[in-house]
Amino acid sequence: MWKVAPGRGRKPTYDGDKVKAVLDATLQSKPKGMTQWSCRLMAQQQGLSKSTVSNIWRSHNLKPHRVKTFKLSRDPKFLDKLTDVIGLYLHPPDQAIVLCVDEKSQIQALNRTQPGLPLKKGRCGTMTHDYKRNGTTTLFAALELAQGKVVGACHQRHRNQEFRKFLNALDQQFPGKVPLHVVMDNYGTHQHPQVRAWLQRHPRFVCHFVPTSCSWLNLIERWFAELTCKRVRRGSFFSVQELQQAIEEFLQAWNEDPKPFVWTATVESITAKLSRCRQTLERIQPGSTQPRTRKRGN
Repeated sequence: MWKVAPGRGRKPTYDGDKVKAVLDATLQSKPKGMTQWSCRLMAQQQGLSKSTVSNIWRSHNLKPHRVKTFKLSRDPKFLDKLTDVIGLYLHPPDQAIVLCVDEKSQIQALNRTQPGLPLKKGRCGTMTHDYKRNGTTTLFAALELAQGKVVGACHQRHRNQEFRKFLNALDQQFPGKVPLHVVMDNYGTHQHPQVRAWLQRHPRFVCHFVPTSCSWLNLIERWFAELTCKRVRRGSFFSVQELQQAIEEFLQAWNEDPKPFVWTATVESITAKLSRCRQTLERIQPGSTQPRTRKRGN
């Protein structure tokens, strides 16, 4: 059996203290007048090459150039709503249908000012940076949890009238007396008095509301991302009607071979992660995760 002799191989150029200095500076400081470090700025500040800084960041999975959106919910019933919705995903009721419902509003019919160059070897496809706005549309959609099929309808506005029309369409799309468990957010349209009255007249619709600021908990948002990425973002539309036709074509193509989204996160894993986030935010800005109250004058 072959053995490697001790002391063989290239020795590290910088010791652990230098690596720690780079990591501490990345995590605990910012360059003057800027929001994040780049390889060149950090290399200049630490007296290293940019490739060395890049290797250190890569080995510790640091990506200062990237940022994601994030917000902690202040819903007083957060845990109850979270448990209700995730329980519905992980253990859907027998002899019932689970629907994730929401509207994607203000979808813009953007017409690029020039045709883009096609994809070819060594070059990605292109499109112009400027465009002409030709109006907007709102898509009401419902994702059927088990099979992944989507029911959708475009409307010019997203008031309670349009939402009730969509609920009527769902009532017809899933006929019979089978219960329909509907996951929704807390948008005002969904809790309008006329919508509540409609739901009372249709008791087979069972509503489940996600906590405030938790749109990520509604799986239809994941499908909206598919629609945006694969059909809308790179499209060019001369009119709202053309945009609506494109959305309808995407819906038909999706339902020919639907792909259900499988939820795997548990309540315990989510609450543990949010607890760590709250602790971090409290260290940065004490009281930042507490509900804000407004004082009223006498």
